[in-house]
Amino acid sequence: MSVIHVNENNINALMKENRPILIDFYAEWCGPCRMVGPIIEKIAAENGDIAVAKVNVENEQALARRFGIASIPTLVVIKDGEVVNRSVGAQPERKILELIGKS
Repeated sequence: MSVIHVNENNINALMKENRPILIDFYAEWCGPCRMVGPIIEKIAAENGDIAVAKVNVENEQALARRFGIASIPTLVVIKDGEVVNRSVGAQPERKILELIGKS
């Protein structure tokens, strides 16, 4: 599957997914975010049982506030509509997979 770009218009539909959701909160100018980006794309391509999404905090400030994003990159894992895990800063693929319960 490909990465879903999330905004205020489609977040509620995404939250109703019956599968775990990994959301990458990022900004284009953020160096660590650019390091994590290809890993997020790879995880999306290789794990169809997970919804993988990205939120540009520059464009979606209200959404970033809703999830309490203070630093980027922040990865948020949602299951059954609830945030169950989060990680701040660039992480290797192994750590991101552990974050979502895959290892």
